[in-house]
Amino acid sequence: MSLLAEQLGGYIPSISIITRKAGVQVQVIVKDNGSGVPKKITDKIFQPFFTTKPAGQGTGLGLSLSYDIIKARVGDITVESEEGKFSEFVISLR
Repeated sequence: MSLLAEQLGGYIPSISIITRKAGVQVQVIVKDNGSGVPKKITDKIFQPFFTTKPAGQGTGLGLSLSYDIIKARVGDITVESEEGKFSEFVISLR
């Protein structure tokens, strides 16, 4: 077991990025094995200024700006997540 895995209690962080063509769309799928997004906030994560960080430690604009850019390009971004297991973002562009 690596030193990092030992320090993280056996957890080995990973991220995967997949690109594929789906009909007339191109998809970029980003998946990690992190702590996931709680269901109670999943519908809020693309809203401007939404953050789970303490006041003064984040503006909450990253996903909101990404959402706006993707929508302006006639695309879509979705998230699927399971707490304690993973998060997967799918970006679809025409």
